[in-house]
Amino acid sequence: MTTTMNKIRVALAIAALTLTTATASMAQAPLKIGYTSVEYVLSQMPESKQIESQLKDYSTQLKNQLDTKYAEYQTKGEAFQKGAATMPDPVRADKQKELQNLQQSIQEFQQSAETSLQQKQQALLKPALDKLQQTIDAVANENGFTYVLNSDGASPVLLHGPKEGDISDLVLKKMGITPGAASAAKVTTPAAPAASAVPAAATKTKTKTKK
Repeated sequence: MTTTMNKIRVALAIAALTLTTATASMAQAPLKIGYTSVEYVLSQMPESKQIESQLKDYSTQLKNQLDTKYAEYQTKGEAFQKGAATMPDPVRADKQKELQNLQQSIQEFQQSAETSLQQKQQALLKPALDKLQQTIDAVANENGFTYVLNSDGASPVLLHGPKEGDISDLVLKKMGITPGAASAAKVTTPAAPAASAVPAAATKTKTKTKK
């Protein structure tokens, strides 16, 4: 019985020592959490203006192409309205089919342009985001941050944090950027190009042939 009690005492002593050591270790290396606004840092980076400009140019190209398609549709639609009454049935049916195809082409192009614009933005942002991630890693390591959270979003990951926990300016300085020097405009995707509402009446016009 005495031997068993001694073993229990030794086990408890070891457990207590282990707990004390672990607590001391945690006290020496406390958990340090920082946060940053990715949107704010990106807006300060020189790359943001280049990205904004390239996205605007790309959006303009798509809009010009869409405007060309719509102008063709409008011209042919007006011609059809004027001459439909005197067209032979096969010709009129062919023209109607052509207008329907043009209308569908415009709608498909609008959808494709929106997707293409989003993909273009992602491709342009990737190098800047990679650079930002590498800088955040460096700042976190140099300043002893265990975790870094992103404070952006309608439901931000960060719900509360002291000002000294914000490493955004440290990240900017690490990249050689003076905080607040640039405008705080976000890099946003331009609105997808849209033509005027495509009238469907021209493709459904029914006229009586003259007898």
